[in-house]
Amino acid sequence: MISDTGTQLNTSSCLSSQLTSITYPIYYITRPNVFPGMSNQFMVAAVPFIIYWATSLIFHVLDLGDWKWSHKYKNHDSTEVQRNLASRWDVVKAVILQQITQVFLGSLLTAGDPVESTVKHALEMQNIALAIFRTLHCLMSSDVAEWTSNFVGKELAHYVYWWVIPIAQLGMFVMDTWQYFLHRAFHSNKFLYKHVHSMHHRLFAPWAYGAWYNHPLEGLLDSMGAVLSGAVAGLSNRQTILFFSISACKAVDDHSGYNLPWDPFKILSANTPDFHDIHHQVNGMKFNFSQPFFIHWDIVLGTRITRKELQSLKVQEKKAA
Repeated sequence: MISDTGTQLNTSSCLSSQLTSITYPIYYITRPNVFPGMSNQFMVAAVPFIIYWATSLIFHVLDLGDWKWSHKYKNHDSTEVQRNLASRWDVVKAVILQQITQVFLGSLLTAGDPVESTVKHALEMQNIALAIFRTLHCLMSSDVAEWTSNFVGKELAHYVYWWVIPIAQLGMFVMDTWQYFLHRAFHSNKFLYKHVHSMHHRLFAPWAYGAWYNHPLEGLLDSMGAVLSGAVAGLSNRQTILFFSISACKAVDDHSGYNLPWDPFKILSANTPDFHDIHHQVNGMKFNFSQPFFIHWDIVLGTRITRKELQSLKVQEKKAA
């Protein structure tokens, strides 16, 4: 049995060079602020706001252009869009109100961001290396564990620290869990649906920028979910900028009304614009509650429905009538 002191000395010896020299991954920016002259705390609010409207503008241009090539990718034609019960200006005003709420709550999350430093990174990687060594020691003989730690321990610690942990920290599963059960509650409770969530469903064929068109109470609870996700995951300001930006872009994409073949989100998740558009249909409101990233809760709890299944449901309802 190797003592903890011996393990720590071995690991520290293996990674001691990192105290003075860190190999940063391609995505890492060494300067204190991601954007020169602007604090990371400010950009937590600014960047997602810009990305939301910039992404919305792309789909708005597609709507206005009405090019023939884009028609086959649309979920709805112009006559269906006219069924929307809210005007474009109503949508814009409500979205801006929610974004103001997000800025306020985001400022609470981003207070006291830890200072980035080479020494801090090195020490944290040493702790990870120590945890890796202990894990290897439990799984294999002492000699093999020490050999593995000496030859690949540094690389493993680097990979875990710069890639595995940050990806896991994005908190997407926390966000998805919050949104699924909150969204389902809004549909299950008649009072909440009538007085709160029905506002969002005034958009039968949503415009892209209608992603955050919500009742103020729902907007507050949605924003709290995002803040909670970041807090549980322990996101830094830099990570929060990325997380909020991805969330904003994904929400716009889901409500765009377009199933574009080159949509990168379709590669990563089955939670596509078509998946969410089904939920906005009268017959689909009791299904496809998942948002914004993955659909595991719909699958586990039996509330997922496909476009084909929705059409079959409509046929059955017509026959029953």
